[in-house]
Amino acid sequence: MDLEFNKNEDSLKQLLYQLKTKVQKTQMGGGEKKIESHHKKGKLTARERIDYLIDKGSEFLEVGVLAGEGMYQEVGGCPSAGVVTGIGHVQGRQCMIVANDATVKAGAWFPITAKKNLRAQEIAMENRLPVIYLVDSAGVFLPMQNEIFPDKEHFGRQFRNNAKMSAMGIVQIAAIMGSCVAGGAYLPIMSDEAMIVDKTGSIFLAGSYLVKAAVGEDIDNETLGGATTHCEISGVTDNKFESDEACLDYIKSIFNKIGNPDIAGFDRIEAALPKESQEEIYGILPADRVKPYDTVEIIKRLVDNSEFDEYKELYGKTIVCGYGRIDGWAVGIVANQRKVVKSKKGEMQMGGVIYSDSADKAARFIMNCNQRKIPLVFLQDVSGFMVGSKAEHGGIIKDGAKMVNAMANSTVPKFTIVMGNSYGAGNYAMCGKAYDPRLIYAWPTAQIAVMSGASAAKTLLQIKVATLKAQGKEITKEEEDNLLKEITDKYNEELSPYYAAARLWVDGIIDPLETRKVISTGIEAANHAPVEKFNVGVIQT
Repeated sequence: MDLEFNKNEDSLKQLLYQLKTKVQKTQMGGGEKKIESHHKKGKLTARERIDYLIDKGSEFLEVGVLAGEGMYQEVGGCPSAGVVTGIGHVQGRQCMIVANDATVKAGAWFPITAKKNLRAQEIAMENRLPVIYLVDSAGVFLPMQNEIFPDKEHFGRQFRNNAKMSAMGIVQIAAIMGSCVAGGAYLPIMSDEAMIVDKTGSIFLAGSYLVKAAVGEDIDNETLGGATTHCEISGVTDNKFESDEACLDYIKSIFNKIGNPDIAGFDRIEAALPKESQEEIYGILPADRVKPYDTVEIIKRLVDNSEFDEYKELYGKTIVCGYGRIDGWAVGIVANQRKVVKSKKGEMQMGGVIYSDSADKAARFIMNCNQRKIPLVFLQDVSGFMVGSKAEHGGIIKDGAKMVNAMANSTVPKFTIVMGNSYGAGNYAMCGKAYDPRLIYAWPTAQIAVMSGASAAKTLLQIKVATLKAQGKEITKEEEDNLLKEITDKYNEELSPYYAAARLWVDGIIDPLETRKVISTGIEAANHAPVEKFNVGVIQT
């Protein structure tokens, strides 16, 4: 191994150590004391409930583990947005699980909690996955009600989704395992079946304090909305159970009897590991993000048997397109080539930049994958589209629009991995969050923004200096340098994959070695939903 390889490997392993540390801390929710107090009430934590529910030896793909990271610090933070969501297997059936974490602010809903719940429901709806809700929440975090209550993508949207999913024939099962208050009370009751745990579970539109204030009635919460009330008097809940475990066992028995879905029929054969060592990705990916590398070498370490059939290998070389398999599933891969290439017309093309010929090739490849019913995988390390008079005169906007059109209208499932840069319109063309990838995960080396930190900082500095000059203020070289540093630091913080994961621009940050698992889990989920007919609309020729 050469020196450069070792340096890259050390750098990425440091980033992975930081990731592991951050995730472990986040998964502790409200911390050890809160977990202990939870256990004293006879309750399992959200993660313990999921571990008990899913099939032994199976993996749980968590979605949004870093949602809320670094946010709401003024009120003590909201680790993992106070809710655990992800894809797991229950009695052999793949499903979406949503579990409120009552160790975090009693499971109260922050704005990011609503966004994360809606993302979980979106994944379930797109992939026709059954949903299990493990409810334990005090309702809306009142100091922020204006940011979570009334708008289209706020708290109320989840109940609309409950109704829509029900009409789509998607199974929804709910267990009330703690508080379930106010508008939140509709979620389990809009599910197909609602269980409740005796003595710890309660559900009502208004708790005892609010009832006293509103109508003057003196009543305790258990009589108002406990398990006995709702299973024996109101009929709001279907069955009550003595413990979390008994309730979860009943959910397992439901999933043991669900009929099979109509599947899409994506092609899968027996899985095989890549022949090339996957760990070598750590050394191939440069620590210095400006340096070139051959993306095909990364792809060979992601696909089964390291077999990759390139499409139009000698044309439009700044985007690599081709067919392979991941964990047995057939996939079409669209990846940014990061090495400098030379076209047959004699043009030197920069790696990571989308040129007219590569956009044209990618659009055609995407259409072919739709024609053949092959899921698409986008590997992003993109600086943007080519600019300048030569590119503009060559019709770069037209060719870029063609690629975006084909990608946006794709009906086969799309999966996006942000390996490195994800800048500007390149993020869009390579299936960024706005283009409905079924799952989108980032490596710790990812950066997502409208342009690179250096370019943005210099542009913002020029604007700032011009504004000051217009006000008649001259600034010294030292002041200009300080201003540049201030702007750069702020912009770099926003470029971080953690900033993106906190806001759910990506579903999570993963070790590159987890990439195959994410894509395989995603295609298995997508296989639950038949593919609609592909129509590209008006193509920009």
